Amino acid sequence: MTHSVFIDGAAGTTGLEIAERLAGRAEFTLIALDDARRKDPAARKEALHAADFAVLCLHDDAACEAVAMAEGAKVRIIDASTAHRAAPGWTYGFPELVGRAAVAGAMRVANPGCYPTGFLALIAPLVRAGLLPASWPYTVNAVSGYSGGGKALIERFAADTDIAFRDYALQMGHKHLPEMQAQAGLAHAPVFAPAVIAAHRGMVVEVPLPLAAMPGAAGPDALRAELARFYAGSAVVRVRDGVPDELLLRRAMAPWDGLDLYVCAAGDGSQARLVAVLDNLGKGASGAAVQSLNLMAGLPETAGLAL
Repeated sequence: MTHSVFIDGAAGTTGLEIAERLAGRAEFTLIALDDARRKDPAARKEALHAADFAVLCLHDDAACEAVAMAEGAKVRIIDASTAHRAAPGWTYGFPELVGRAAVAGAMRVANPGCYPTGFLALIAPLVRAGLLPASWPYTVNAVSGYSGGGKALIERFAADTDIAFRDYALQMGHKHLPEMQAQAGLAHAPVFAPAVIAAHRGMVVEVPLPLAAMPGAAGPDALRAELARFYAGSAVVRVRDGVPDELLLRRAMAPWDGLDLYVCAAGDGSQARLVAVLDNLGKGASGAAVQSLNLMAGLPETAGLAL
């Protein structure tokens, strides 16, 4: 069976990478709008009503507009914007956390943010298992390639090659915080310190844990064992053994849809650093959307993914 897919916002970074992952796959046919029609509301509405699936690669307001346009249609939607990640009636598109059956049966799926993907992969299973306290004020330190900022940031880094590091969200209140808090079941939004480096893609998300000061926190070995149990059998998420000497992001990184997790700890177990390594355009965006699309279409979860 062939499924029709409309990528609304296909000219953006996320849309282009989704199209690349679907290229050559006989299970899908793309409904495409040319440059003259891709911003035409009537053409977009027609495409939304004709498609089996739509992936919204738009800013929040346009994504909400698209959902309204799709009212009454059969189309099943994956929204890659921030607009619906904590909204009622939407399934959070992280199959490893919410369950593959939940995503497979959903009409409306909210694609996770790139930074939250790393944070939640590390923290949510451990809080659920009672190995880390939900009441702790967590902090998140993370770096991403500049492609995560879309075309404007890509153009800025291309124009100013002297930029080596960009610290931002310094006024707090980052748009990823609601989903990070809600999906991890935390009492407090984490303190989030994101930054951008002079690489096109790639991401490291780190959560430092002062375990000796955290009420009810388990030791590093128990944390690693629970993560390994939780993701056992996953072809996408891997829990790495041991502690590496270093973790590198390279400018020449190829597209990758996996997610690697590390538990790095002091010898006495008093402190730990939970670290997630991913591609912000892969499991952090386009790869995650295709993973959910596969499940919704009844196809192998990892079809078309770079793993």
